[in-house]
Amino acid sequence: MSGFSAAWLALREPADRRARAPGAAALGTLAHHWGGGGPAMALDLGSGTGSNRRWLAPRLPTATRWTLVDHDAALLELARTSDPSPPPAVRRLDLARELDQLEFPRRGLVTAAALLDLVSAEWLGALAQRCRQAEAAVVFALTYDGRSHCKPMDVDDRLIVALVNQHQGRDKGFGPALGPLAAAAAARVFAAAGYRVCRVQSDWRIDADEPALQAELLAGDQALLPAAAATPTNGGAAGAQSRRPPSPRRTPTARTGTAPRPGSCGRRPVGRGRRL
Repeated sequence: MSGFSAAWLALREPADRRARAPGAAALGTLAHHWGGGGPAMALDLGSGTGSNRRWLAPRLPTATRWTLVDHDAALLELARTSDPSPPPAVRRLDLARELDQLEFPRRGLVTAAALLDLVSAEWLGALAQRCRQAEAAVVFALTYDGRSHCKPMDVDDRLIVALVNQHQGRDKGFGPALGPLAAAAAARVFAAAGYRVCRVQSDWRIDADEPALQAELLAGDQALLPAAAATPTNGGAAGAQSRRPPSPRRTPTARTGTAPRPGSCGRRPVGRGRRL
C-alpha cells in the first residue's frame, strides 16, 4: 500500500470531521453490543497520524484502550505523541500481507477510515471473517463511492470523474481495489458475516475558504489527464488534451461520496457488531 504524507492527512482532517458528523448518532446503535457501555479495546487499521481515533475517542468511553496499526513508522510516531492521553499503543505492520498477524480485540471495536476503497474484495472478505471470529463491532468511515461534483461545472468534469474512478480500481497493494464499489461491497460482506449494517452518507463538502485542499484535489485530477490524452475516444481522437489547469475557484462540493458508508454501526446479537 502506498503511503500518504502527514501534510496531506492534516490538510484533509477538517473536511473528514465535517463529513463524519452525520454518522455520530449512528454510533449509539453499537451500545447494546457492549452492554450499554463501550469497547474495552479498539483496533484502528491504517491509522496514519490517528485522525480516526481523534474523532471516535471522544464518542466512546474513556477507558477504551487503543492500538493503531500502520505501515508508516513516522506517521505512527506522530499518532503516538500528538494524540490525547493516554497515548495509544502503536504497531507497524503491512496490512496487505500481514493481516493474519494481528490480534483482533475480543468483543472490542475494529475501525478504519479512508481504507476500504483501497483494498480488494478478497482482503475485505478476510477482514470480515477476522472481525466475526473476534465478535468485534466495526466502524468504517470515509469510503469513496464514485461521486464528485464541482461548481462551476467544466466541460471535462465527467471525464475527470471517470478517470478518478478508474484509478480508484487499480491495485493499491492489496490486489485490485474495490474503489467506488467498496461501500456497497462492505455492507454486503459484513451482512453475510452476520452483522446488522448501518450505512450513513457523509460527503466531503469543500468550499472556497479551503483553497489549499481544493488545489490538492484538483491537481490530483489533473495528474490523471496524460493517461487520458493517450487513450482514443470513440471518435478516434485523443481526449482531454485541452483541459485547462484547475482553478482554486472551482469548488469540489461532494468529493468523498460517503463516510461511514460501508457496513458498520451495528451488529446483531449473535456476534459482531466499519467505516466507509
